[in-house]
Amino acid sequence: MAVEHLDEDRSVDLTAALARARSPRRPGHDTPAGTAVPAWPGPPRPIPGAGPADLDLRALLRLSLRASDRAGRLRPASSAGALHPVDTELVVGAGCSLPPGRYGYDPLRHRVHHLGPQPDGTPPGVTAELSVTARRTVSHYGHRAWPLLLLDTGHAAAALFLAARALGAGEPELRLHGAAESPLAAVRIPPPGPAHQLGATQSTQPSASAPTPEELLARRSTPPPLPGSPAPDALRAVLTTAARAGGGDLRWCAAVGSPLPGLMELAPDGTTLRRCAAGEARPTLAAWAAGQAWIADAGAVLLARGCPADADAPHIRRTHLQAGFAVHLAHVTARRHGLTARPVGSWQQADLGAALGATPGQDWIVHGLALGTLHADEENTA
Repeated sequence: MAVEHLDEDRSVDLTAALARARSPRRPGHDTPAGTAVPAWPGPPRPIPGAGPADLDLRALLRLSLRASDRAGRLRPASSAGALHPVDTELVVGAGCSLPPGRYGYDPLRHRVHHLGPQPDGTPPGVTAELSVTARRTVSHYGHRAWPLLLLDTGHAAAALFLAARALGAGEPELRLHGAAESPLAAVRIPPPGPAHQLGATQSTQPSASAPTPEELLARRSTPPPLPGSPAPDALRAVLTTAARAGGGDLRWCAAVGSPLPGLMELAPDGTTLRRCAAGEARPTLAAWAAGQAWIADAGAVLLARGCPADADAPHIRRTHLQAGFAVHLAHVTARRHGLTARPVGSWQQADLGAALGATPGQDWIVHGLALGTLHADEENTA
């Protein structure tokens, strides 16, 4: 099969790219992924320690984006294929452990490169602007890459959001509106103390209390399989976190197995679960999720649904960024409830609405989170 080469430096027709990604066509052979970090100009600089009133950027990035091995594979933010296409520029104002300016971040060295002065009117704190080097993800996923690039960006935004919460910084402000091609998203984090307001932003409240730094450093995607059905209280907590964090464009449900297989969602009261469809969905989900057979035996699968086939580029960007953000927070909630969890980002022909008898093309699976209670090795010894 011919390999499709996509140029990350040109504008992408996202509607066409999403249609290709949702098709059953399989990617070709892997191609070189290129460098894991942009060629930022100038020498790398260490990130200084923070004063008592400063935002600690060294700790913030360690808890959110820094790689913990030289290959760059072990990072707090999830990424499809561990390819980590998200690049970060920091716009630093007053009240931070770095002098004001614009910096490129190197997550492998945990260093920054000074790119220039901060723009006029930069408020105190830092704004992390997130863009992608598409080649890294295209190298393995080919024409299926663009939804994954957007989901990965949402996960990176969530990692920054949670790190700010863990450090007691000012209330983070999110820009996941999908209006821009670059940066795709931004997270504005004020210094500790009174929150500084900044323009038209989206503020998202997670359902759980602030995480600890140790909790953030320990989060990892569980290798499959993920057997064991989550308890109703745990499943409700995961659904609640996702629904609160996922914005208004997405609907959330979870596929569960026996004794009463079907799809569960939050009831209108927001505190109880109700069944929205009956029947075993997990084998179909496994087929839709790039044929990952282990999903059929997962304890449950959280699903973000929406983004119709005729969605325009801002809608596609917005829903996928929101889905990645919400699944990341739901993953942390799942771990807090003792669950195993693994994000599932690649979906083909996953028109859930049509499968449930609704109008085709209107209600597609955008993202997922497989859930279990035990890893298979633990189940065999329990």
